[in-house]
Amino acid sequence: MSELSAPESLPLGKVTWQRGGGVALLTLTNPPANGYSYDMMRDLDQAILRARMDDEVHVIVVAGAGEKFFCAGADIGMLNDVTPAFKYMFCLHANETLSRLEHTPKLTIAALGGHCVGGGLEVALACDLRIARRGRGKTGLPEVSLGVLPGTGGTQRLARALGKSRSIEMMITGDLIDFDAAADLGLVNRVIDAESEADFLAQCLAWARTFCPPGRASMAVGHIKRAVQSGVEVPLEQGLALERELQAKLFASEDAQEGIAAFVERRAAVFTGR
Repeated sequence: MSELSAPESLPLGKVTWQRGGGVALLTLTNPPANGYSYDMMRDLDQAILRARMDDEVHVIVVAGAGEKFFCAGADIGMLNDVTPAFKYMFCLHANETLSRLEHTPKLTIAALGGHCVGGGLEVALACDLRIARRGRGKTGLPEVSLGVLPGTGGTQRLARALGKSRSIEMMITGDLIDFDAAADLGLVNRVIDAESEADFLAQCLAWARTFCPPGRASMAVGHIKRAVQSGVEVPLEQGLALERELQAKLFASEDAQEGIAAFVERRAAVFTGR
């Protein structure tokens, strides 16, 4: 935690930005449940772009402020007050923002320190990995209880994560499950014990830093992410072509030269992310 810069609010004050040790921490901040609005999505969009363009950032961690919620999804009060046309444009922008997160060529991790429901799970599903604090919350897509469907990528990303039948059952029942059950399904990568919010976040950041230089070739990590996120959506031959192009870029990188030389010389590689 001490390696992070002081929290810096984005223009609309719904997301805070911190950086340190190769990691950018983006914190959703909208008490009491960190429900997202158009303002929050605009802040998140800007934060993603800032992290994407920052050469000192190798991994992006998305967290929620406070101990109770990662994110409870869209702000229902806001949705109640706006027109159907605004709702559509709001969902469109949210989809664009989460797609930008999903396709940024840097590893992204959702740190689930509290309940992650509805649109909150949709945000987490747009991240590459999900790590949760044991016993501190539940997750699921209960939008059916409002007479709507998960409209920020939930129907598509959950099906890709769990398969069609299991994801349909989860969405039509609206059931919420705890993080250990989510890990059993493969929806969460890791569930960890933490004594406090600060301890949980410190563990998440420490794990994130294991994917950063000098111990890890972060360009290779990012290209692996790109190959999977983009490649699984196209026919196999196109996916293989993408894989070859990304590999060619890596072969030309300083880190690949260092990694291969270190292997031959039987020493630990020291990566730079270039």
